[in-house]
Amino acid sequence: MAEDNPIPAFDIAFPYAFGSPDTSADFRCSPEDFVVDEQLGFTPDGEGEHLMLQIRKRGENTAWVAEQLANFFGIKTMDVGFCGLKDRHAQTSQWFSLYLPKSDPEEDAARLAAFFAGTEAQVELLTSGRHTKKLRRGQHEANFFQVTLRHVASFAGLDLRLNRILEQGVPNYFGEQRFGRNQSNLHSASRWFDRGEVIRNRNKKVMAKSAARSYLFNRVLAGRVANGSWDQIVDKDPDSASGPLWGRGRSQVSDALAQIEMQALEGKAAWLRGLEHVGLQQERRALVLKPVGFSWEQKGGGLNLAFGLPPGAFATSVLREIAFLSNKSTGPEVSDTPSG
Repeated sequence: MAEDNPIPAFDIAFPYAFGSPDTSADFRCSPEDFVVDEQLGFTPDGEGEHLMLQIRKRGENTAWVAEQLANFFGIKTMDVGFCGLKDRHAQTSQWFSLYLPKSDPEEDAARLAAFFAGTEAQVELLTSGRHTKKLRRGQHEANFFQVTLRHVASFAGLDLRLNRILEQGVPNYFGEQRFGRNQSNLHSASRWFDRGEVIRNRNKKVMAKSAARSYLFNRVLAGRVANGSWDQIVDKDPDSASGPLWGRGRSQVSDALAQIEMQALEGKAAWLRGLEHVGLQQERRALVLKPVGFSWEQKGGGLNLAFGLPPGAFATSVLREIAFLSNKSTGPEVSDTPSG
């Protein structure tokens, strides 16, 4: 029997900064087509209760690797720290921390050798060291990407678009992967905030409120893209370079900007109230995302791209402005970090 009040569909086809792309390409044909290297921005202290590991992995997701490390070293999963989730369908390097206060360097080396020799996971230890603190989400400085788009349909006008991205950046949208497969996280948020249903699973609850907050931000940003002001200061208000990450607390933006943002959030009052009561504080997020060291090279029928992004930014928000992508992997990209 159909629901009397079905969950509405969500429009996540947010507008493009430079108009719809003029070409298409295949994306993630192999893990080597999406390479991510996490940059901490600091070096391990050389001492302390946490063992830091820089690991390169291929075709493995972050949470699963963290669980394998916890099981092997006999510690709780919560005692394994990392800065962000890295996609499974890629080749990535990232840092983990293990709470091992009583081991010594020789013991560390022996146990690490045993883990990497015995695991079936496609992982490789790059370096290790001691540190005084556990790694936290979003603590790293940046992620650097090397992306290959294959079977590009047309290169006509592509250099012009790439140069505009280099000069102006792109809208700092949360990627569609934040909303879950078939927008499942948004459906959960709607059942929670619109219908008052209880989400008992902690992880699903975290994902629902994160997706809701991200979707509201994207709606505000989409309005600014649509009127051409996404990369401009509005009414001399410096806060207009950012958009709301909703939560408890009074917004400090001008009345004029608040009115613009509330117009974009029309019909979502229940979501705003809900997010104010789930432990989140009012924050702001930049509207413009400027890739660092953005470069590209045409190679045969493909396009090689290289760029860096800060924590919480999505590579797909850059790539969507270049071409319509046909994702050849078996699953979507995950968020760099679940916060935001």
